Amino acid sequence: MLSANVGQVSFEAANARHEHEWEIWEENKAIIPDDLVLVPGVVSHSTNLVEHPDLVAQRIARFAKIVGPERVIASTDCGLGGRIHPQIAWAKLDSLGEGARRAVARI
Repeated sequence: MLSANVGQVSFEAANARHEHEWEIWEENKAIIPDDLVLVPGVVSHSTNLVEHPDLVAQRIARFAKIVGPERVIASTDCGLGGRIHPQIAWAKLDSLGEGARRAVARI
């Protein structure tokens, strides 16, 4: 995957099935191309629970420590539309925004 000629890689990083996989990025940071932007999902589409902004900030910071904050774009694991109630989706996006603000303040 790291040899693909792309500028960004989007991947699930928040749901219970994939959250632990950030360690793979950490273990392989030496081979991540210098111009690759990571787009980790930091809020999950697979649960109705709204992530706390501090948890979102922690998830963002994990990847920022690996490639630098200028090469991380926080995202959702997958599309939220049709998967969860719209009010929950908006609450998750609010948490994503606040978590990003908190991550920036910490980094």
